[in-house]
Order: sequence, then C-alpha cells, then structure tokens
Amino acid sequence: WGLAMDEQRYLYVSDHVKGEVRRYKFGENIGTLVAGGNGQGGGLNQLNEPRYLFVDRQQNVYVSEWANQRVMKWNKGATEGIVIAGGQGAGSALTQL
Repeated sequence: WGLAMDEQRYLYVSDHVKGEVRRYKFGENIGTLVAGGNGQGGGLNQLNEPRYLFVDRQQNVYVSEWANQRVMKWNKGATEGIVIAGGQGAGSALTQL
C-alpha cells in the first residue's frame, strides 16, 4: 500500500499482510526491515495493516495503521515504535482516529 522515498533514494514499502515496512536500495530484492516484522498486532514492536508512510530527513519512519487506528514513529534502528497519534480505537474523541 504505502510507498515513500528518502533523500538518499531508498524506497520504503509497507506490507499490510505481513505487518512490516522494509527499506530497499536500488537493485535490492529483500530489503531491510525498518518497522514491525513481528506479526500483526497491537504491540509497540508490531504493526497491524500498515498503510501510509512518511520518512523524515533522519530516516525516521512514520506509519499509519488501519487496524490499530494509530500513527507510529519508528526511529532509525529502533525495534519498537512510539505511538504519536490515536491508539485508543476508532472514534471522534481527541485521542482517537
């Protein structure tokens, strides 16, 4: 679903089935895991149906998740993400998406 490219021309791809985001260098087939990769779920080391991506200049990855109703920030090299928006289920409250 989600694609993003950083300033070094790495391509980031979200896989909503595997619950992960991988970074690819031009010509690579496998890529490097940068977010999730521990099965789908709601833990800080998991993603559940990741959709859209944004990568900042420090190669931190921001991921929106459809099933968890949250936005996560994964610092470069991190094994866990940080919830920066939502995570309290769907709804109209200020803490919900």
